[in-house]
Amino acid sequence: MFKLVTLAAAFSLALPLMAQADDDDDAPNFGLAGILSASNKEDLPPITLSAGMPLADAPWTLKSGTYYEFEIQADGSQELALIGPEFFRAIWIDEIVIEGLEIRPLGLDSVEFDEAGEMEIGFVALKPGQYYLKVPGSTGETQRLEITIQ
Repeated sequence: MFKLVTLAAAFSLALPLMAQADDDDDAPNFGLAGILSASNKEDLPPITLSAGMPLADAPWTLKSGTYYEFEIQADGSQELALIGPEFFRAIWIDEIVIEGLEIRPLGLDSVEFDEAGEMEIGFVALKPGQYYLKVPGSTGETQRLEITIQ
């Protein structure tokens, strides 16, 4: 009996707090899919892998907790890779799609294109900080994409 009374008292004290949490207008309303909901998704500009061409037009500024998708497009002009192990550890990769094949990896260090093709990566930005993706062995600024997660 004592446990039942204690449980009822605890519930009655917590009820106003639960109601207050529901009234929070600043909290995002994601729906049943949580942070993977369409209302929390943003598309990023594509990354281009081409001999002598810049990777991207501008740096990326991402918000922690937001779901992003971007494409990597290789024209096959040269065998090129893209590395960014620190960035890949600061995000949760939902899936990588290559020619309709969906891959759900536990982690990633780099990707490489031996010929022309496209890859789409969907991820949630997690850890705030400064990161990059770059062509390995390159020194030029255009071969590096600066990424900030806020």
